[in-house]
Order: sequence, then C-alpha cells, then structure tokens
Amino acid sequence: MTSRLLRQLQWLTAHLLVALVALVVIGGATRVMQAGLACPDWPLCYGSFLPGRQMNLQVFLEWFHRLDAFVVGMGVLVLATTTVIKRQLLPRWLPWLSGACLVLVVFQGALGALTVTLLLPPGIVTAHLATALLLVMLVSVCHQLLEAAAPSPGSEPPGCSPAARDLRSAEASASFQPQPLLTAPSWWPLLAGLATLLVTTQSLIGGLMATQWAASLCFSAGSGCAWLGAHRLAATPAALSVLGLAAITGLTPGWCRQQRPLTITAALLVITQIGLGVSTLRLQLAIPGVTIAHQLVASLLLAILAALTCRGWLGSASAALDGSAAGTLSATSSTISLETSSTPAPASLSVLPPYPAEVVHG
Repeated sequence: MTSRLLRQLQWLTAHLLVALVALVVIGGATRVMQAGLACPDWPLCYGSFLPGRQMNLQVFLEWFHRLDAFVVGMGVLVLATTTVIKRQLLPRWLPWLSGACLVLVVFQGALGALTVTLLLPPGIVTAHLATALLLVMLVSVCHQLLEAAAPSPGSEPPGCSPAARDLRSAEASASFQPQPLLTAPSWWPLLAGLATLLVTTQSLIGGLMATQWAASLCFSAGSGCAWLGAHRLAATPAALSVLGLAAITGLTPGWCRQQRPLTITAALLVITQIGLGVSTLRLQLAIPGVTIAHQLVASLLLAILAALTCRGWLGSASAALDGSAAGTLSATSSTISLETSSTPAPASLSVLPPYPAEVVHG
C-alpha cells in the first residue's frame, strides 16, 4: 500500500512540475504579448468562464494562464489533502512540504488577483514570478524526496509483525557484507545551493527588468539601462557556478559522477540561455518567441538545480546515517564475538579423553 501510494504521489509531483513550468512560460508569453490586462476582471474573464465574442490571441493567453493556474492549484490541493489523510503511511515531512506548496499556491493566486486589479504594478508582477519559481523548486525537491522515500524491492510490508521484522533483521545481519558507499560530498549541497541562489537572483533581476520594460527603454530612449547592466553582471557568476558543477561531476568519481546527466543538462541549458539572451538583445525584443524561450530555460534550470541540491543533501544525510549504522553494527559484532569466546563449549563438543585406540575399537 505504501509503495503504491508513493508511486502515485511521485506521478502527481512530476506532472505538477511540468504544469508549473508551463505556467511560468505562459505567464512570460502573456507579458511579452502585453496581454496581462486582456481579461479586465478576476477570476472570470469578461464575466464568464470562457469568453466567446472577446476571444483573441491576447485574451486566450490570459485566459489559458488562469486555467493552468487553476489546474496547478487543484493538483497541489489533492497532494496536500492526500498527504494529510494518509500521513500515517507516509514520511512525516511530506504533509508539511505539501502544505507549504499549498500556501504558496494560495499566495500566488492572491498576487495574480492584485496584478490585474492594480493594473500590473512592477513589484507585484515580480513577486508573482518569484513565487512561481519558488513553487517550481519546491515541487522539484518534493519529487526527489518522494523518489528517495520509495521502498526498495523486497522490503517488508507496512503490516509486518514484530516477529517477522526481527527475523528479517536477523537474516539481513547474517548476510551483511560491507559494500563501498557512494555518498555525496559534504560540500555538494553548499555548491549546488549557491548555484540555485545565483540563478534565482539572476531570474528575478530579469523579471524586474522585464516588468519595467527596461530593455526597450534602454534601446529606444537610453533610460533604464542600469537594470540591463545588472542583469548582465549577475549572469556571469550564475553561469560559472552551473558550469562548475558540470566540471566537478566530470572530474570527481563516485556519487558526483552519477549526477552527470543532470549537471550536463544544466550546463547545456546555461549555454542555451546565454545564446537566447544575446539574441534577445541583438533583435531588440522584436521576436517574442526568443524572449519566451529565455524564460522557459530559466525555469527548467531552476528545477534541475533544486533537484541537484536536494540529492546532495540526501546523499550527505545518508552518509552520516550509514556511518552511524556501520559503527553500531561493528560494535554489536564485537560484543557478540566477545560473548561467544567467553562462553564455555558444551559437553558434547568437548575434547575426547585420550583412550587407547585398542580400547575404542575393542
């Protein structure tokens, strides 16, 4: 029951992550196409769920953005409700983490309402983007934790009796053989967390620049160029931190080498992001698709970096737990050996008296 429930929750968080990335991208498209106020009321659009006569590209983008937000909200509500109801069968952290996601979704909805009713104030719009990116990272972490919590094949069922559990423990101890451990270096969560922080900061600076149309003003009137300069300046440490993670996984064996698929993907996303940023400036925001792709890559990059940070934390924690368990097992084995050596041998196993051979055979 528990393993099936965990698999279902993994499926839910994976689809929520896809929906959240799509939500960020559609939100970016809504801003680029200047469709943020295409629906003048909230939560309906022109007083109805599906506007018919008013429908055009801008209205569709704003309407679909709200629809995707509603789907994400319902998915997070299902996640939070399920984890609270089934909390006895799940890790104790899961209801709290899913509850935090639900709080962020409610806060995000409130920011969305203020964005429309207050006519797109830059601070609210940027906070709207920041909350969406935080949700992407939090759901990515939740998915990684669920994968780590899934029981391995052959583990005892949830209803296993104490006697059966003791027997399984005894069998496992009897067949225990030390294996080389692949654990995360203690510095990995710090480096991955720093990369996540730098990319998040870079994304928020880009959001502030976009909400104030700083790039357009810089090109046309020469004002607002400070935001553009800050965005470029923050891009350098963010890109170097991600590329550094990829280099480390290529040079360091063991656990780090296992993270190469994610770090290489992150490095490719960074290179793509640099190319999209340069293209956006050279085209002077003339092609909306390039700007939208720029925001898509940023959200994907943050999801991957959050997963790498979570994996590092899990790997470091498992190293500490494995070391503690190995020490306990070693001490237990030594105690058993001492007790066995100090126990006198049974009479049936004692050495036979030196009877002559002919007496024995006679």
